[in-house]
Amino acid sequence: MRVAWRCPNCQRPQCTAAVGHEHTKLDCSACGWLRVLETADDPPHECVLCGCDDLWRQKDFPPRLGLLLVGLGALFSTIAWLNYYPGLALGILMGFALVDLALFSLMKDVLVCYRCGARHGSVSTAGEHPAFDLEMAERYRQERLRLEQAAADSQTRR
Repeated sequence: MRVAWRCPNCQRPQCTAAVGHEHTKLDCSACGWLRVLETADDPPHECVLCGCDDLWRQKDFPPRLGLLLVGLGALFSTIAWLNYYPGLALGILMGFALVDLALFSLMKDVLVCYRCGARHGSVSTAGEHPAFDLEMAERYRQERLRLEQAAADSQTRR
């Protein structure tokens, strides 16, 4: 399993590690933070970084590339429409929709932790986990804000 996370110590966003039966530790090369894992389930039933058991599944696809494809499809179809080629404009939109469908069916799933945002990739089956739930994400966001506020309040009292 491949894990990508933000280091809890130095907040470095691009920490990655391959976790398996022979490699059972997560470490940050920038600050030296280390977490030794007890077991590595495949698929994981809880986050290997923070231990949260609320994981959601998403496609392992770069969001910026998806946004770029949508923008290019809109731009090219608008240019065709402005040049009085409505059939070509619709064909361009349909072509980009087929590319999107192909990418959606070919891309594998990753599991993402609601609490820390760690991405667990290359899992055998991620279908048993639910898709994104906005209510659950908001609950964890509010928890994070409360913890940050409590930490800020304790710093001001000192």
